[in-house]
Amino acid sequence: MLEKNFISADAYEQVRTNAETARATVAADEAAIDGAKLSLEYCTIRSPVTGYAGRIQIQQGNLVKANDTNPLVTINQVVPIYVSFSVPEQNINDVLKYQADGELRVRVNLAGMQHAPLAGKLSSLDNAADTTTGTIRLRAEFPNTDKSLWPGQFVNVVLTLYDQKDATVAPSAAVQSGPKGQYVFVVKPDLTAELRDIKVARTEGDDTVVASGLQPGDQVVTVGQVRLAPGTKVSPAKPKQSS
Repeated sequence: MLEKNFISADAYEQVRTNAETARATVAADEAAIDGAKLSLEYCTIRSPVTGYAGRIQIQQGNLVKANDTNPLVTINQVVPIYVSFSVPEQNINDVLKYQADGELRVRVNLAGMQHAPLAGKLSSLDNAADTTTGTIRLRAEFPNTDKSLWPGQFVNVVLTLYDQKDATVAPSAAVQSGPKGQYVFVVKPDLTAELRDIKVARTEGDDTVVASGLQPGDQVVTVGQVRLAPGTKVSPAKPKQSS
């Protein structure tokens, strides 16, 4: 219309100004709507995790403030669940070494648990050692679909670094320490005792992994070693029958 002189330049500028003013008003209203939505969001507290809520800590009439040390409620995630445990700092290099080769398996046992240990995987480890205890905290993740584990429980943790096949294992009770190192008494076919020097790779509870000195099938003495000497006649006891 301006190009065909149907409207004056002043009238065109007035119309254009009115349109831009209306457009700005709409933008301001949209911003006000977004601000109202944000304020409405502050009226609802949503948990960042799916879990179980504990006891409500704040009751009607209590004084509250921003960043209060007292939480409204504590929510614990149960599925999946995380188990924290610590290892001596001198073992962290082994953990890092085998973690680089693949996922590390973790098993836990509960006191009085009737079924098999629960299986999980190592998910993370702390980036610093605890200077007061000389340990490093690790965390494992468990699916926990049956909710066998519950937040705050005490569990026994076994972290598997690797599987050693065809290892020679002897009862830890058979291993003795002497001036030359560790040894065992081996029962020879003629039922005499033979002192055998061994090298121990590691000990895990009641089992000792022997690096050298024993062969699979060797019989070792587990009790009464203080009464033995090389060549002493022994009388192997039969295993007790369970009633």
